[in-house]
Amino acid sequence: MQFKNLRSRWEFGEASECRRGLLCGMGITPEEQNRPLIGIINSWNEYNPGHIHLKALAERVKQGVREAGGFPVEVMTTGICDGMVLKDPKYVEIPSRNSIADQVEITVEGNFFDGMVMLSTCDSIVPGHLMAAARLDIPTIVVTGGYMPLGQFRGKEVLHIHAQDKVGTAKEGKMDMDEYNGLIENSWGMCGGCTSMTTANSMCIIAEALGMSLPGNSTASAVSPKLSNIAYRAGKQIMNLVANGITARKIMTPEAIKNAIKVDMAVAGSSNLILHIPAIAHEAEYDLPWWKYFDEASNEIPLMSHLAPGGPYSLKDLDLAGGLSPLLNNLMPKLDGSCLTVTGNTLAENVAGAPVFDTDVIRTLDNPVMRAPGIGVLYGNLAPEGAIIKIAAVPEHLMKFTGTARVFDSLDEGLRSLRSGEVKPGDALVLRFMGLKGRFGTTAFTFQEELKGIPELYNSCAIITDGRFSGGTSGLSIGYVSPEAALVGPIGLIKNGDIVDVDINERKINMRVSDEEIAKRAAEFSWVFPKNDYPRYLNLFVKNVGSMAKGGIWER
Repeated sequence: MQFKNLRSRWEFGEASECRRGLLCGMGITPEEQNRPLIGIINSWNEYNPGHIHLKALAERVKQGVREAGGFPVEVMTTGICDGMVLKDPKYVEIPSRNSIADQVEITVEGNFFDGMVMLSTCDSIVPGHLMAAARLDIPTIVVTGGYMPLGQFRGKEVLHIHAQDKVGTAKEGKMDMDEYNGLIENSWGMCGGCTSMTTANSMCIIAEALGMSLPGNSTASAVSPKLSNIAYRAGKQIMNLVANGITARKIMTPEAIKNAIKVDMAVAGSSNLILHIPAIAHEAEYDLPWWKYFDEASNEIPLMSHLAPGGPYSLKDLDLAGGLSPLLNNLMPKLDGSCLTVTGNTLAENVAGAPVFDTDVIRTLDNPVMRAPGIGVLYGNLAPEGAIIKIAAVPEHLMKFTGTARVFDSLDEGLRSLRSGEVKPGDALVLRFMGLKGRFGTTAFTFQEELKGIPELYNSCAIITDGRFSGGTSGLSIGYVSPEAALVGPIGLIKNGDIVDVDINERKINMRVSDEEIAKRAAEFSWVFPKNDYPRYLNLFVKNVGSMAKGGIWER
């Protein structure tokens, strides 16, 4: 294998000789130093179940790199588990995503790596790595860590999402606490991405749909030997990409990103992908109206696999049914199959002939689960730039909604009202100042989960927020309302008692307030970010983060 124009090759001089001496001092031989330098970008740590097994996978990647003639160097990035952190007030998951992209840039550019293999699994780490790959545009393969094995409780396999659903019920004293504690303690597996179609597994699927992971990676179990095999092959294959000059943007093209959006719709992926996919696209300098493409895809692509939390199947079921490859093959008439992937082959070539072993789990275009889309974009005078709804998780009777606004300027304020019994059936519950500039993209997850425990409210109320939602969103939960309140968006101008109309099928969200009244309220609007309440990094994030419609990447 011939390698030309390597970034790690420096002209002879003081800097190159200093580096050579330092490497020799670490016991690295001249022969190793003459090989292409491959960064193994790992997010392993001991406090993230999605990443705790990545140390062993990195060793398999490095083995493949060495056997193919490269010199692997493992470096680390942050890897925070969304399930381990408080959702408010110092919410760090989305800020950490942008930081991760910066960490990769600093390390990879500072060390002139010729290529990189990136290991990650969870919510914001996978998009952070993909953002960095798009930004740097060097040969790259992403190895995702697989889905978490199902938990076991009282003789049955159980999904973690069904344990989380019981939090509100337990708080209300409406559930046997032995059963509740047993579910919480036994519903999660040892390692991997939480087993439903929440953000972690959604992003792993998107990495493969983009062509950045080897086929089968996203739907392999975290404890499967298949995953170790994939890691080893990724280590070998990165050397082919380096030799042939196949960089990340040759794979992550606008067409590939549109493919990923369509795949997102086909599996009813996490609503958080409305932020992450545009972020990846804009890091690659593709300045296109990406929310518009989500809306178009939502009308074109049917639901082809009914996965939890909206459906009955887990990632294990999808794996047993054949994995992502046959689903992509069934969806191929709607995709651009000519897109290049990290295998060196096209997407269509990768998945051609992939067998389906359960035709109820993996459907065809002419026999989908439903024609209604997984994610929709709502527009109206309450969300001029758009708002996001996970349609597959909305009960049929809430597809058209009218309610009276109850407005909360923080998550805590909303929770206090909910817990005190002030929320009434049929209310439109507005949680604002939770967007990227207002509160770092805080999720309404806690509020949503507690509402689930009160069926008469959960089955009649809407949640409307300029913040994000967990990937496990369900019910009439509308997020990412843009412009956000902190940008003087209309959600910052709505008042208690205003009437809100939502029509999911028509993609509309409006408040019954005249344009003149909205303009009057905007002129009187006043809000300042409480910078003294937060540490330096979160202040830096708020100061530099851009529009949600562009993924919330750094403004230039």
